[in-house]
Amino acid sequence: MKCLVWDLDNTLWQGILLENDDVRPFPEAVATIKALDERGIIHSIASRNDHDVAFTKLKEFGLSEYFLYPQICWDTKSASVKAIAAALNIGIDTLAFIDDQAFERAEVEFVLPEVLCLDATEAVALAGRPEFTPEFVTDDSRKRRLMYQADRERKVAEADFSGVQEAFMESLQMRFGIVAATEDDLQRAEELTLRTNQLNTTGYTYSYAELDAFRTSDRHLLLAATLEDCYGPYGTIGLALVEKGDEAWIVKLLIMSCRVMSRGVGTIMINYIKRMADAAHVRLLAEFVQTDRNRMMYVSYKFNRFFEVERRDPFIMFEADLTSIPDDPHYVLVSAPRP
Repeated sequence: MKCLVWDLDNTLWQGILLENDDVRPFPEAVATIKALDERGIIHSIASRNDHDVAFTKLKEFGLSEYFLYPQICWDTKSASVKAIAAALNIGIDTLAFIDDQAFERAEVEFVLPEVLCLDATEAVALAGRPEFTPEFVTDDSRKRRLMYQADRERKVAEADFSGVQEAFMESLQMRFGIVAATEDDLQRAEELTLRTNQLNTTGYTYSYAELDAFRTSDRHLLLAATLEDCYGPYGTIGLALVEKGDEAWIVKLLIMSCRVMSRGVGTIMINYIKRMADAAHVRLLAEFVQTDRNRMMYVSYKFNRFFEVERRDPFIMFEADLTSIPDDPHYVLVSAPRP
C-alpha cells in the first residue's frame, strides 16, 4: 500500500467532533500513523466534517503535517478517496481506507473495489500487516511525505505563475543526475520496480539480489536517475536496465516516478541511453509489455522515435532511431558520465 486514508470521528479520534469538540486522538492510531510514515507510507483523510474545525483539531494534536490532500467535506467517502488518488497521482489499488462505520466502508468497497477497506478497530495492528511492511525502508521512503509536501508547494507556485510553462520550468532550476547504480541504490531500485505501475515499460520486478547481479554484470547497465529543484529533492525517480549485446542493446526496463513526468524530464534518461548505444555503434531495442496502466510509457517511446519492429500482444519490441538524438531540455542541468 502507498497511502492509508483515515476517517476522523471514532477512527482517528474518540468522539464526534460536531457533537463535542473535546475529542481525543486514539494513541494506537497516532502510533500507527507515525510508524507507517517512517516506512514511506503516506496518509490522507476522507471525513464528513467541517473542514476548518477538523483541521484546527489536527493542528492542535500536532498531526496535521502527516496528512496529504485531506478531503474533509460532505462528499461521499468514495469520491474523497478518488480525489486523493488523483491529487497524489497514484493508482486507486494502492490505497487503503479505514473507518469505524460499516456503511462507509461498504460504500467505498462498492464504488472502488480495488481499495483495501479496514475497520477502525484494526488500527492498532496495521503496522504488523504485510501490506504495510515494505521489505526495505530507504532514505527516499523516510522522506516521501516531505517530498509530496514540496511537490504541493510546486503545484501552488505553478498555479500562481502568470508566464508561459517553459518560463516556470526555468524558474525551478532543475538538476537531473544519472549514475551507474551502486550497491547503496539497490534498495530504492527494488522499491521502484515494485511500486511503479503506471510509468513502467514492462512491469518486470526484480529482487535486490537480481539487481545486484545486473549491477556487477559486464553485459548489463543499471542506471539510476535523481532530480532536485529549488523546492528540494525528488529523490531517486528513475531506473533503467539495459542488456548489452554485441550488435544490439535492449532496454529491458525503464521506470520513471509519476511525480516527475509533468516536469518534462522523462526523455533525458532515454536520450542518454541513445547516446551510449550510438557511441558503442550498436542498435538500440526496447522491450515493452502493455498493461492497462502504462500507456503513457508507450507514448513516451513513440514520442522519442522508437518504432515497432515486433508485436505479440501484449509484448512489443521497439527500435530507436539513433540518427537524430535531440538535446535535453535547456531548463534542466544534467549531470551524467560521458557515454
